[in-house]
Amino acid sequence: MPSINFFQEDVNFKLSGKLKLKQWIKDTIAAEGYKLDELNYIFCSDEYLLGINQQYLDHDTYTDIITFDNSETPKLITGDIFISIERIRENAEKFSVSVNRELQRVVIHGALHLLGYKDKKPAEKKLMTEKEDFYLMKVSE
Repeated sequence: MPSINFFQEDVNFKLSGKLKLKQWIKDTIAAEGYKLDELNYIFCSDEYLLGINQQYLDHDTYTDIITFDNSETPKLITGDIFISIERIRENAEKFSVSVNRELQRVVIHGALHLLGYKDKKPAEKKLMTEKEDFYLMKVSE
């Protein structure tokens, strides 16, 4: 049975509108021609995510999101997405958006990575941002 799950690691964070968020993610996956197997979102602290970044990616930097693609079948989404709530709050203030809107952007950003979108090169980053904006228009804040 396909599922989207939300977990917390070392942060006190209450996610609101879980059902709406799950449906939006599922709709995005379907719109891109993929099927959902299992998708886990783990909300955590900067330090927790830094540890993952150091251990698995050999990066010694803070980040807002790390996505692990665990898919073994083409076009079938299985993954774990770690999101720093501290980065979300800080970036929301930096970009003058609500915490909820910034969270939505990062949540869909992770899903888009699993759907094959990249963001390392300028052209990739531009397309990723366009996709984020497109799907953000489909969900209320």
